[in-house]
Amino acid sequence: MIDFELTDEQRLVRETARDFADGEIVPVVRDNDRAERFDTELVKKLGDMGYLGSIVAEEYGGRGLDYRTYGLIVEEVGRGDSSARTVVSVQTSLVCSSIERWGTEGQKHEWLPRLCTGEALGCFGLTEPNTGSDAANLSTRATRTDGGWSISGQKQWISMGNYAKVALVFAQTDPGKAHRGLACFLVPTDTDGFSASSIHGKLGLRGSDTAELSLDAVEVPEEAMLGEVGDGFKVAMSALDSGRFSVAAGCVGICQGCVDASVSYAKEREQFGRPIAAFQLVQEMIADMVVDADAARALVWRAGWLKDSGKPNTTETSIAKLFATEAAVRSANAAIQVHGGSGYVDDYPVERYLRDARVTTLYEGTSQIQKLIIGRAATGVNAMT
Repeated sequence: MIDFELTDEQRLVRETARDFADGEIVPVVRDNDRAERFDTELVKKLGDMGYLGSIVAEEYGGRGLDYRTYGLIVEEVGRGDSSARTVVSVQTSLVCSSIERWGTEGQKHEWLPRLCTGEALGCFGLTEPNTGSDAANLSTRATRTDGGWSISGQKQWISMGNYAKVALVFAQTDPGKAHRGLACFLVPTDTDGFSASSIHGKLGLRGSDTAELSLDAVEVPEEAMLGEVGDGFKVAMSALDSGRFSVAAGCVGICQGCVDASVSYAKEREQFGRPIAAFQLVQEMIADMVVDADAARALVWRAGWLKDSGKPNTTETSIAKLFATEAAVRSANAAIQVHGGSGYVDDYPVERYLRDARVTTLYEGTSQIQKLIIGRAATGVNAMT
């Protein structure tokens, strides 16, 4: 049975993360958003707090925390700023988790200690200009050479791609084998033929770095491969299971932030001689947000409990990701309504919550892909093939 009571350690971690978000993230979030600035100083602080390798074993430089405790950290960081949460999610769930699960001891000791402290950043090179949900149909090619592999292709929408020291690059070694030909490579970004360019003009996550990667005959040795040929698809799917959990947890933070901001504003703002918190329809909107936040949190905690228990959790993680991301969009939209015209400008965080929440229904598996995963589990029929 899932125990919803937090341990003393979990409460302390949560309070510390909340204080960090309020003290270090919130004061700079509006300026970073306006300037589309990737805040490297804040990234260093995240690393100093141990938030970039929370679930990585201590022997590799992590904190060895369980997923539920990790979820508490991500929720608080996400409440402060989804761009900062993206750094935590990508570094921890996509990059570090993949290396720890699939890497050799040499690969783990080479990369994980630096990634966990934030000395080095990593990125997850899966999505391509013409390939999103159909992860098995990559255009990036890896061709055998005498000493290893030559990789050529393009990747798009890659978080932290301009700052990463290492990229997990997914490439097809044999198009005829479909997903069985996929491989994942650890590619140092200073390798000849590797380049990155910034993507600007985003609706949200303006304080997050997003890049397009180009690989032009990038040469890597045999030992750069993570796992074996054919493991690439499994590496990607296991990473997304972890990444979807962190996205969901961050969206719980958005939901909670919408509740907090709306309650505070509704008690201060007066119309017709009384605070708008006294109006029934305002209370209805706030009540909907509270229910969404509580329900999303419960689903995230269930997924975390399953992960910590070593039980299958792909479906439950998709349920948490689907509900929490859509709930974040609903809550942010309602929070703007509570704030009225004031919610449409960045004097309050709610307009940023809406802009940042919107992309969470797209990446790491769209809401529609999550529904197909859930539907497959319910019916036993795979609608994706």
